[in-house]
Amino acid sequence: MDPTEVEPSAVTKWDPILTERVMGWLRPLIKGYHRSEVHGLDHFPPGGALVVGNHSGGLFAMDVPVFATGFYERFGFDRPVYTLSHDIIFAGPTGDVFRKTGFIPANHSNADEALRSGGVVVVFPGGDYDVYRPTRSESKIDFDGRTGYVRAALNAGVPIVPTVSIGGQEAQLFLSRGEWMAKTLRLDKLLRVKILPISFGFPFGLSAVLPVNLPLPTKIVTRVLPPIDIVAEFGEDPDVDEVDAHVRHVMQKAADELARERRLPVLG
Repeated sequence: MDPTEVEPSAVTKWDPILTERVMGWLRPLIKGYHRSEVHGLDHFPPGGALVVGNHSGGLFAMDVPVFATGFYERFGFDRPVYTLSHDIIFAGPTGDVFRKTGFIPANHSNADEALRSGGVVVVFPGGDYDVYRPTRSESKIDFDGRTGYVRAALNAGVPIVPTVSIGGQEAQLFLSRGEWMAKTLRLDKLLRVKILPISFGFPFGLSAVLPVNLPLPTKIVTRVLPPIDIVAEFGEDPDVDEVDAHVRHVMQKAADELARERRLPVLG
């Protein structure tokens, strides 16, 4: 590469035309198979915003496609939805597609650039700890003590938009995060892997990540909550732990309400 050329940032790789095409392909799955619903977008703020969500569904987490389908239907494709993601999804031949449809490596630099550009950035603070929580705790909001998202919103001067989903953790029966198994097999030392999730599903039954079971056609409902202006609510020098506690509190309240409204597992 010519040394005078500037390598495009992860944020500039978003392709609205490809994104619209991919969303068109995904919509039948999201709206048909998972009968998804997204509520609360009417009060979504303009400009950059940090969408903070709970993560569900294990290997086949549908949180981003469900939210993005609802968001793009409501606002069109002039405003990108970025998702802070693990580097592993960019490996292999599909990596470029992920980059062009809004997935960006999860680091503070990318988050800050995307938010300051006016983009909507989705983050799941609980990560793999959250996405593999046992099904019996499907409506529990637990970020495993991670609070970096608060600092990301403060640094970029954007609001936090709490977003809660229910249903994804019924795609199969998640039994345990398997932290004890990962420790017994020394995966925490060898691969820095702290969990080895155990689940039961179709068609293979019991699984510890492998063999890979297919997700059940569970109904997924997402509720977008009112934005939180951190400085307006907590002052110019807010306590990060206090902000995090507040975000989790409003999310837990909404998750409990969604759980009460849910009549049957999978069917919704």
